[in-house]
Amino acid sequence: MNNPVTLSEIGSLPLLSRGKVRDIYDLGEELLIVSSDRISAFDSILPNAIPDKGRVLNLLSAFWFEKTSHLVKNHLISVKTADLPKRVRAHKDTLEGRFTIAKKAEMLPVECVVRGYLSGSGWKDYTETGSVCGIRLPEGLTESARLPEPIFTPSTKAVSGHDENTTFEHVVEVVGHETAAKIRETALALYSFAGDYAAKKGIIIADTKFEFGLIKGDLVLCDEVLTPDSSRFWPADSYEPGRPQPSFDKQYVRDYLISVEWDRNPPAPELPAEVVAETSRKYREAYERLVGATLPSKS
Repeated sequence: MNNPVTLSEIGSLPLLSRGKVRDIYDLGEELLIVSSDRISAFDSILPNAIPDKGRVLNLLSAFWFEKTSHLVKNHLISVKTADLPKRVRAHKDTLEGRFTIAKKAEMLPVECVVRGYLSGSGWKDYTETGSVCGIRLPEGLTESARLPEPIFTPSTKAVSGHDENTTFEHVVEVVGHETAAKIRETALALYSFAGDYAAKKGIIIADTKFEFGLIKGDLVLCDEVLTPDSSRFWPADSYEPGRPQPSFDKQYVRDYLISVEWDRNPPAPELPAEVVAETSRKYREAYERLVGATLPSKS
C-alpha cells in the first residue's frame, strides 16, 4: 500500500478544475486527468485519503475503456508514464498509475445511470412511488432485488452538491431526442457487457454511472468507467435480496458515517485507521478480481 496522494500540484500546467476526486489540467490539445486518493461521501470530501484509491480508479477505468471500445469510442489516449509530456515528467513519481492523458470532449450535462438491481436512491424512490425515475416497476420487490431488466435512470449533473434523479423525457429536453436515445442505448449495452464479464469474476454490478461527451459529433465515453466510485459492486457468493449487500465500493465508508450519526453537514468526521485500511483493501480487491491481476506497484 502506497502513501496517499491528497492533492496534485503541477505548476507547469493550467489547472482547469479540482473535483471531489480528480484534478484536471490543460495540455493544450489534450487533458491530463489526475485521480487523487480523496474520498467523498454525502457530498463532502472526507479528511482522510484512501491509499491506492486513485490508482485503482484510474487503472480500472483504463481497463474498461479498452474492454468496451467495440461498443463506443472513448477519450483515453494513454496511462503510460513514458507518454507524459516532458514538462510534466518531474512529477512522474506522484502521477504514476493515477493519470490519464485524454482527448478533450464536449461533455453532455447528464449522469447516465443504469440499474440492474434495486438499491440506494432507486430503492428509496421505489418504496415511495413504486417507480424509479418515472419507470414503473413490478409491485412487491425487495431491497437489492434483481430487476426484470436493467433500466436507464439518468440524473442531473450538479456542479456542486448532489445529483438529482430525473427522467428520460428530461434528458430529451436537455440534449435532444437522437442523442438521448443514443446515450440510453449505449449505457444499457455497456452495463450488459460489463455485467456479464463481472459475473464470471464473482462480482455483481448492481448499478453504475457513465458520462458521455461529443468529439466532432461522435459520442465518446469519458471520465471514469465501472469503478468502485461510480458503481455498486457486490460479491456474488453472498448476494441475498431483501437486505443491503456487502460491497467493494465506498458504501463501507457511508455505513461507518451513518453508524456515528454524522449529520452530513461539513466538516466530515475523521475516519478511523481501520476504516481507511479496509476501504483501501476493498478497492484493491475490486480491481484485482475484475482485471485478474495484482494492482501494479509503483516503480
